[in-house]
Amino acid sequence: MSTVAQKQLPLRPAGPATVQRLLDWYDAERRDLPWRKPPGKRADAYRVWLSEIMLQQTTVKAVIPYYLDFLKRWPSVKKLAQADLDEVLAAWAGLGYYTRARNLHKCAQVVAEEHKGRFPRTEKELIKLPGIGPYTAAAIAAIAFGEKSAPVDGNIERVVSRLFALQLPLPAAKPEIKRYAETMVPGDRPGDFAQAMMDLGATVCTPKRPSCLTCPLQGDCHASAKGIAGELPRRAAKAERPTRYTHAFVGLREDGHILLRRRPNAGLLGGMREVPSTDWIAQRISTKKAVKGVPLSVEWWLVPGVVTHTFTHFRLELQVHLAIVATDTPLNLWADPERCSWVSRHELDGAALPSVMRKVIGHALKAQDG
Repeated sequence: MSTVAQKQLPLRPAGPATVQRLLDWYDAERRDLPWRKPPGKRADAYRVWLSEIMLQQTTVKAVIPYYLDFLKRWPSVKKLAQADLDEVLAAWAGLGYYTRARNLHKCAQVVAEEHKGRFPRTEKELIKLPGIGPYTAAAIAAIAFGEKSAPVDGNIERVVSRLFALQLPLPAAKPEIKRYAETMVPGDRPGDFAQAMMDLGATVCTPKRPSCLTCPLQGDCHASAKGIAGELPRRAAKAERPTRYTHAFVGLREDGHILLRRRPNAGLLGGMREVPSTDWIAQRISTKKAVKGVPLSVEWWLVPGVVTHTFTHFRLELQVHLAIVATDTPLNLWADPERCSWVSRHELDGAALPSVMRKVIGHALKAQDG
C-alpha cells in the first residue's frame, strides 16, 4: 500500500468492533502460559498475583521455571505465608529486584491473616496490599475477578500508543495512555481483553519492527496509517548510569565453606546473602582501607580482573579478594554473629544469593581452582 493511500485511511476510534477483533484474535492465537485459564474462564487469583509479581522487569521465558517451582513448593497463598523468608528469597534468587520477593512474602501473610486466605476482589482493595501497585491490582481484578479494570504494562503501553498515535514521550505519557486504555475495556471478558493486549504487544506489536500486516488492529491503528508505528512510543532521553565501586571478600575455609553475610533488610538486595563487602560508593578506596571492615583478620589476595553488574539505576564495579582460611579461624570480635555464617560450596545453589554475588564467588573460585 502506498504512503498516500495509508494517509487516506479513515482513522476510526477503537470501538466495540475493534475490541471484538482483538478478542477473536486472542481466542485463536493466545500464548499458552501456565498461570492462564482458557478464554472466557477466570483464573485463580493466587496464580495471577504470583505470575504478575514475577513478571515485573522479567521476561516470560525466565519466569516460567521459577513460577512452577514456587507453585510446587507453596501451592496456595496460605502455604506461602507459612514459609520462612529465607526459603522464599533463596527460591527467588536469580530473578532480581529482590524487594519483590520480600513484599511477596509479606503480602501472602496479610492475605492469609487479614483476608482468610482470599484476595480482595476489587482494584481499590488489592492496591492496599504490600507490593501490589496500580498495574498489578488492575491485572488481578480483571483477570481473576472480571472487574472492568485496565492494567497497563509495557506491552499495553506500546499497543495503545500506536493505536492512537500518541506523541507525548514516556514516562510523561503514562496517564494519557491509561485514560485511552480505560476507554477500550469491555464489560464482558475484561480479563481476556487485558491478556489479549499483553499478547499483542509481546508477539505482534513488538518494540522493533512491529508485524503490522498480521495485526488484527491494523485497520484501526493511527500510527500504522501514518507510517510511524515503529517510532512509538516515544521516550525521553535517559540519563547515563553512574558507576559505584566496592571491594568484595571471598573467605574460603579449608573445609570448602565460604563466609556469607546477610544484608540489612532495608535497601537494595535487602535480606539477601553476600560475601562481606565495603559500601557501594562513587569513589574507589584502597585495599588497605577496605580490609578494615572485613570480619576475618587474614591475608587477602587480590583476584585479577574486576566483576561488573548493572542494576536499574547504576553500574557496580567490584574488586574481588580471596583468602584461604583455616577451619579454626575466628571472626573478628565486632563481627555480627547473627549476620555471618559459613556455607558449604555445595549448598550455595540453595542460598539466597543475588546474581552479583554469584558472579563474585564464581570469579574468585575460578582463580583459586585454576
